[in-house]
Amino acid sequence: MSLVTVITDDVLSAPGLVKNNHVCVETTSLEMVTGWRRKPEGLCRGEVCVPVREPEALESDGVIDLEVMAKLLGRRSVSAPEIGVIALARDGSDRKNALEGLRAPDFLLRDLDGRPFTFNETSGRKRLIVTFSSWCGCRYDLPGWQALSDELGEDNISIILVAFDDNVEVVRPFTEGISLPVLLDQQHLLSELYAISNVPTVVWIDEKGTIVRPNELAFGTDTFADFTGVSSEPHLNAIRAWVQHDVSPMDAVDARGAIADLSDDEIDARLHFRVGAEARRRGESDVAESHLRIASTLAPMDFSVRRAAMPLLGEDPFGQEFLDLYDEWKESGSPYHGLPIDAPEKGTR
Repeated sequence: MSLVTVITDDVLSAPGLVKNNHVCVETTSLEMVTGWRRKPEGLCRGEVCVPVREPEALESDGVIDLEVMAKLLGRRSVSAPEIGVIALARDGSDRKNALEGLRAPDFLLRDLDGRPFTFNETSGRKRLIVTFSSWCGCRYDLPGWQALSDELGEDNISIILVAFDDNVEVVRPFTEGISLPVLLDQQHLLSELYAISNVPTVVWIDEKGTIVRPNELAFGTDTFADFTGVSSEPHLNAIRAWVQHDVSPMDAVDARGAIADLSDDEIDARLHFRVGAEARRRGESDVAESHLRIASTLAPMDFSVRRAAMPLLGEDPFGQEFLDLYDEWKESGSPYHGLPIDAPEKGTR
């Protein structure tokens, strides 16, 4: 038996094989890579068990068919059987709880030095999740977020910077002088958990883990204000009022359901992106390009997919490919999963 790779929140390898063009993992390794166990009563995780009505389709010869498992669990999946890789989507209830229930899902990511960071460890204080990327001009906004944290005091607010990037070293130069937590999200996990489709996206979360202001395209500086037409100050002032005077940023009724859920195509695009990025890390250029192109086709206006794929495809995310995407995005009405942009006719360089 060889090794197969399972991409969920992380990239994990375990004994398995490719059978009938499906990626399968050894039954005894299932829990390690997915968190689920095969028991007589079904597929189980904690106290939850999902019955298996056709066990022979799920398990045979000591391996679990991960595509069959995903369907049983109501999850979407994308695989590259030629290289033994499969990506599994998160449980959609996590995202639904965030978008409709306004409950911030916990997550575990690593900082640029590989140290684990769990979101729930910051509970008890107000928090901002700020997503950015090396392929976005918002990489120059980090000093602005640092200055805001210094001004307000880290005991009053935690600002967590999350980079949608494939490589630590392309992010590190932009974090010089930054003491805020900077996390690397190679799988774009937060784009799935919070339905984020562009950067910089900011999410406000209170001391109890309630999302009080959902996804919003916002900036930490005015570096690109002439280009975007959006000043950073109104948003930064609202944060100050929230932290210093507990001024609610928006009504919970308005916040609940304000962000549209991801479509099946958008979820599949994220899975294809993850498979393509993993194939690229392995040097499987043809497989990588195929999946990254599919991802861009499935979510053509999603910058966290299409623009993020550009550097992985050898394209310039600040060059003509981006300018063409930007024009296409504007002509489509500047769509994204977030609160209305102050200047929708402008872009998000």
